[in-house]
Amino acid sequence: MIQFLWLTPLGFLVGTFGTLIGAGGGFILTPILLLLYPDKTPETITSISLAVVFFNALSGSTAYSKMKRIDYKSGIIFAIATIPGSILGAITTSYIPRHIFNGLFGILLIAASIFLIVKTKNEKSDKENVIKKGFVTRTLVDAEGIKYVFSYNPILGVVISIFVGYISSLLGIGGGIIHVPVLVNILNYPVHIATATSHFVLAVMSLSGTIVHISAGVLQPGIIQTVALALGVIFGAQLGAKLSKKIHGVAIIKSLAVALALVGIRIFFMAF
Repeated sequence: MIQFLWLTPLGFLVGTFGTLIGAGGGFILTPILLLLYPDKTPETITSISLAVVFFNALSGSTAYSKMKRIDYKSGIIFAIATIPGSILGAITTSYIPRHIFNGLFGILLIAASIFLIVKTKNEKSDKENVIKKGFVTRTLVDAEGIKYVFSYNPILGVVISIFVGYISSLLGIGGGIIHVPVLVNILNYPVHIATATSHFVLAVMSLSGTIVHISAGVLQPGIIQTVALALGVIFGAQLGAKLSKKIHGVAIIKSLAVALALVGIRIFFMAF
């Protein structure tokens, strides 16, 4: 019961920031769990984080849906593509020693941070969006009347989503830290549409990975931590979605980059 007193507020903070940047919060939660529970196996840590990411993404997606910022057509396609990868990633986790797991996780976060810092760009206007042959063009108008027009390569999007599903489920990070920058910098999504759509994809992907963990019995040792954190993220996700309306897209991505770098460095050195 004592764990609820500090894990639930922690979940609230994770849910707020994770939803704000469309990353689900797993990249924050997993390293914290690694620090707090050095005796737990990688599969238990990732199962806790992935289950919490599901509740965060589900709550955040509800809020983003009301804002009409989720691109459901592409989101459903990408979500389905993540399922095979997420199932395989959940299974693979049990075969990775703890120190190797920490090293891989740290390197991934640092690499993602560098990518974001180098590639982050200002949100483009409709006129700057170049429509190419074979690309799918989407037009969305959110609840505030803001119009978004963008084009993306659906085949590339599906291939990347399979990879995101595997890595995110393997490390228990939800995948938003990879998916959001990919949607923005490679698939040409406006930042706010990318964060909202990514959250929708996360809900489906994290659920499939969590089901695998539950069936394997690896979530059971962390069920108390999962419930306590889930209570916090559900409410934190609502606040994060509201804050996203007041923060510029580039600022969201830059915040994500800084957070990734700090956490990545800390976790990398835990491997030695």
